[in-house]
Amino acid sequence: MIKAIVNGKSTFAVNNDSKLTCDNQEVDWSAVKLPTGDYSVIMDGRSYQAQVLRIEKDTKTVVLQVNQQQFEVVIEEPIDQLLASMGIKDAMTKKVNDIKAPMPGLVLKVLVTAGQAIKKGDPVLILEAMKMENVFKAASDAIVKEIKVKERTAVEKGEVLIVLE
Repeated sequence: MIKAIVNGKSTFAVNNDSKLTCDNQEVDWSAVKLPTGDYSVIMDGRSYQAQVLRIEKDTKTVVLQVNQQQFEVVIEEPIDQLLASMGIKDAMTKKVNDIKAPMPGLVLKVLVTAGQAIKKGDPVLILEAMKMENVFKAASDAIVKEIKVKERTAVEKGEVLIVLE
């Protein structure tokens, strides 16, 4: 059984053994991918147009737009449910503490300060490498613990640039 949590409120139990069920109710549905990338879905005799807006594999989240209404669906697989029942729900998430240089380069700009709270996706640092500017972004919400480099300095591959907590 998979749990689907819609918009952080409604929870549905979905089984796909021999027939698809949602909260123990059998669901009759079909879907076809359209040339536009959208999906035409027929469920229990009603027609819907759906579009996948975003998939976040690390958080098992899918953002859908169905008939012009947006839905955020978080999927909980059986292993996630087991871990939650044991009180270790976040044991499978990756915790990134350091931002390291993936290649030698020149630090052009540090975009954060020590003690600053950052959100997943926030730009943190710009590194010039192989004549290209690379913007490093936060992999998760964190606090900048320490900045180990200065602007306009060269760094080596694997060197720790910023420590996060």
